This record gives sequence, C-alpha cells and structure tokens, in this order.
Amino acid sequence: MKILANDGISAVGKKLLEQAGFEVITEKVTQDNLAAAVNQQEIDMILVRSATSVRKDVIDACPRIKLIGRGGVGMDNIDVSYAREKGIIVINTPASSSQSVAELVMGHLFSMSRFLNDSYKNISTGDFSTLKKNYAKGTELRGKTIGIVGFGRIGQSLASYAYGVGMNVVAIDQNEYIAEIPVKVGNQTISINCKTLTNLSEELHQMDFISLHVPKQSDGSAVIAANEFDKMKKGAILVNAARGGVINEDDLLNALDAGKIAGCALDVFENEPNPRKDLLNHPKIACTPHIGAATIEAQDRIGEELAALIIKEFRTI
Repeated sequence: MKILANDGISAVGKKLLEQAGFEVITEKVTQDNLAAAVNQQEIDMILVRSATSVRKDVIDACPRIKLIGRGGVGMDNIDVSYAREKGIIVINTPASSSQSVAELVMGHLFSMSRFLNDSYKNISTGDFSTLKKNYAKGTELRGKTIGIVGFGRIGQSLASYAYGVGMNVVAIDQNEYIAEIPVKVGNQTISINCKTLTNLSEELHQMDFISLHVPKQSDGSAVIAANEFDKMKKGAILVNAARGGVINEDDLLNALDAGKIAGCALDVFENEPNPRKDLLNHPKIACTPHIGAATIEAQDRIGEELAALIIKEFRTI
C-alpha cells in the first residue's frame, strides 16, 4: 500500500511504516494537483499537516483512498465527517505536539513581556540610551495571571509551564471540570487542581496574558474580536498559536493602535502562507511561521503515532 506524506513525515515514522511493508512517498504535490497525483501514483493513504487540505472534491476524485491522517491536533483542513461517511478512516495525533506548542507560547510570553522582538529590530541604531527608555517598562511573568482559552492537551501543558514560573491560571473551556495539572518542582512532580470556567467575557478583565488553544470555529467567527478586546485589561498581551481566524485581525490592529493591549504574538494567520503585511510589520506584534509543533521531538512523536495507527489498521507484513 502506498502512502503520500504530502507535508512530510519524520524519518522514524517513515522507517516504521516501511518496515511494516508500506511504501512512503514524501515528494510534495501542490494542492491543485493533489487529486491527480493520488490517482496517477495509486496512493492508498494521504498524510498531511497544516499546509495540505483534503476536502470533498479531493475525496470524491480519489475513490482509492482508505485513510487520511493529520499529523497534529486540528483537522479543520480535512472534511472529516464526509470522509468517514465514505468509509475512509481519518486519524490525527492530538497528544504528540502539546509540549512543543506550549513551549513556543512560553517563549512568546517571555519575549513579548520584555519587547525582545521590537528591540532586536531597533538595536542596530546604536542609541542605547533611547532604547533603554523605550523598553524600560517590561514585566515579569511571575505573579501575573494567564488566561488559557481552550483547555485541552495543549492548554493543560501550557498551564503546567505557567504554574512552574509562578503564574496564576484562569482556564476557559466549553465545559466546567477540574483538571489535574502536573508541575515539576525540583526533583518532584506535584499536581495542581485547575477548575475550568465557561464564560470568557466575564474573566477577560483579570488576565494579564491570554493564550488561545481553540479550533477554528465552524461558522468562521472569531473568538477574540472587538467586544472581547473592549473587556480586556489595559496592557494585556495576547498569543495565538492555535488557528488563524480565531482572532479578528482588523480588531487586533485597532486594539493595539489604541493602546488597549500591549502586544500580540502570532504563530498562525488567516491568510497562510501569505499573512497581511501590516501584521508582520507592526511593532507590537511578534510573528512566527506556524511552528508550534516544529521541534525534533514533536515531529518524531507525530511520525511514530501516525505509523502506529496505520500499522494497527493496515499491517501488510
């Protein structure tokens, strides 16, 4: 059986699949040519990350397809229900990248709280006296409150790091429940019970930092828009490492320019891979190119998990 890993797969994942008798093709096919390539090469399974979409048109055009796999959490680039109606197995790896995404968010929190992104852009002026004044109002994370919007695996992993540096956590989710968050203290691990809340609007006023970990909404609406920005604490910092579109980008720019929030870090954008230039060039926005899961460790875990799931379903030797 042939597998097209169109957005790549780790060497360990590919090796496991090949040892189990699968042929793994990693040559990138453009989105427009995806269906034609799948049929021409007699592909049985398609593996994607976030760059490639497998929509109804591709599914209808490729009756040979038996499995669609997403290396990562969100599957909004796959028509999951339609594929399953057609008898196609759809899998993903929700646990594999949680730690890597959480660490990227922590990196952005440290960076934004000390203006690392903007100060780097301006240090070449050599005017240290002016620069020190411009960046004299940095803040520490310890003792601050972070709102984590979406408290699944990634949100809970982020909470573990946030507790570890002494932050207070306000967890927002669709349902109320108590999550046990493991926190490393020296050589020991303790558990902190974190109760989720369901009304984001009522809690925004107390959040110094806000990190989003929600899927793209089915109706296309933003989770954070003008109404939410109005309710935020003045000087709050926002991070989105979830999905483009969960923040209204026009309202974000307005909130930044009005001084309502102090900064924003974006790893995802509405128009990937060509984000708006006014976002990329804004002095209060730090940008990364959708690299939340882009660590060696996460890629290996994703590849291993995909391989294990496929082998379980379709082992050939």
